[in-house]
Amino acid sequence: MPLKGENQIRKKRNREAADWLLRNTNPNRSPADSARFKKWLEEDPENCRTYRAAERMLGDARQAIQSDPDLAEIDIKPRSVARPIVATIVIAGMATGAFFALGGPLRLQADVIAGTNEMPVHTLQDGSVVQLNASSAIAVDFTGERRVIRLLQGQAFFKVAHAPERPFTVVAGEAEITALGTAFDVRYGREDTEVTVTENAVQVDFAGQHPSPIRVPQGRQAILDHENEKAAISTVDALVALAWTRGQIAVDNAPLSYVVEEMNRHFYGRIVIAGPTLAERRVSGTIKVADTDHALAFLTNALGVKATHLGPLIVIR
Repeated sequence: MPLKGENQIRKKRNREAADWLLRNTNPNRSPADSARFKKWLEEDPENCRTYRAAERMLGDARQAIQSDPDLAEIDIKPRSVARPIVATIVIAGMATGAFFALGGPLRLQADVIAGTNEMPVHTLQDGSVVQLNASSAIAVDFTGERRVIRLLQGQAFFKVAHAPERPFTVVAGEAEITALGTAFDVRYGREDTEVTVTENAVQVDFAGQHPSPIRVPQGRQAILDHENEKAAISTVDALVALAWTRGQIAVDNAPLSYVVEEMNRHFYGRIVIAGPTLAERRVSGTIKVADTDHALAFLTNALGVKATHLGPLIVIR
């Protein structure tokens, strides 16, 4: 088992390798970036080994796209004004879907990853229990003084083992959620972070401009808007908030983009929405997001949308 210092160094190297992998996919990277990358590789043989492992993951994603016979049959020639837009969505969706379905650079940072349509339950070394939503990932950093979980992607429900001398904190983007009790849920989304407390309370601290920490008691939910750095607290039903543990979501006037984001956790390809106006259409109800066909049928009936299947891609229009 790696020592604490070795574990920290490994995680730092993995994060740096993932960062360089993404930078190096940019065809317009600067000469200065290239020089810094070369220097980083030469600093330690382990840097080179870790980066090559990240490259192999990216290669696996590309191979998955190229070897899929369904993709070779997709006609994306611009026969109409709308066709180039669809073609762009297809290409971007396939690359993104395959890369992230294979884990991408996230594997280099995470200690626990839930794959597509998986919702595993893990017991941590302190006895705390965490259930991950599909397509979610966490990194664990426990010391003798603190217990820190980084929610790198997705959503997780925590039942915290009692150890007040070692605070239990979940970091999700700019938010740090520290347990004052035993059970809470964190969803790290694209536009906001949701913190739902089912037992006792948590304290939420923000790295941005928010003036002071927020205490969220049992039965309440705090929503942190990433763009405006504002937090809103409301009452929530625990059964509704934790519907995802049963493969469902219960929404009330939620944007279609939110629903599709949750569907993508359980879909092995990629689901995209054709246009920002459609993405803002509102929907209410209980949706079985773990069952893609059921969810698409629900959206068809509720919003009158159509779903076009293109290999591993679904376009909602």
